Amino acid sequence: MLRIENLTVDHGAIRALHGVSFSVEKGQLAAVIGANGAGKTTLLRTLSGLNKASEGQAHWGDHNILHSKPEKLVRHGISHVSEGKSVIPELTVSENLELGSLWRRNSKESSQSKKEVLELFPRLGERLSQRADSLSGGERQMLALGRSIMSKPELLLLDEPSLGLAPLVIEQIFQAIRDLTTAKGLTVILVEQNAMGALKIADIGIVLNLGSIAAIGSAAALKDDPAVRAAYLGF
Repeated sequence: MLRIENLTVDHGAIRALHGVSFSVEKGQLAAVIGANGAGKTTLLRTLSGLNKASEGQAHWGDHNILHSKPEKLVRHGISHVSEGKSVIPELTVSENLELGSLWRRNSKESSQSKKEVLELFPRLGERLSQRADSLSGGERQMLALGRSIMSKPELLLLDEPSLGLAPLVIEQIFQAIRDLTTAKGLTVILVEQNAMGALKIADIGIVLNLGSIAAIGSAAALKDDPAVRAAYLGF
């Protein structure tokens, strides 16, 4: 379980998160939605060790994950895919994937993980020798997800995976995220501006507003809540 209690993060004089508390069970997909500036990206960056918390606690299983280095958190099964197609453009698809498993130092496990990634994203298998900067936006996002899977995560933190993608590609990416959660039992925190799409595939929803939790509950209930629909879903 991921347990977050009274998480507060300050950026200088600006309080980006204030008293955020929630929990996500193992194998659940949680969608975090909210307007720009709500604190969604700050939440993920704090959980992955890129930002420092001012107050509060966050536990993944028995591990207190606040104030840990990102590389240590990867070894505890936490993988973060940041906004903006986080791949290395000069490297090939194959090289990008292999970077995700460097720390594991087990070639057999890495080969098996790579096979699983290519089964999930067959298009990447057709482009293994291509540089990442030659891929389409959707393919780069598949590669970013694939590289994170190579590290064999248990907790996957995804920041705006649909950003800038065509509607059909967004649907494919969202379905892949749902499939990963179901098939591998991953726990996923999905930050999205595409609130409706995220809530459709999520188990629970968390609405952030100006750094605080405005609403939390089952994704289906939030999707049907008139106040949430009016403020975040556009109808």
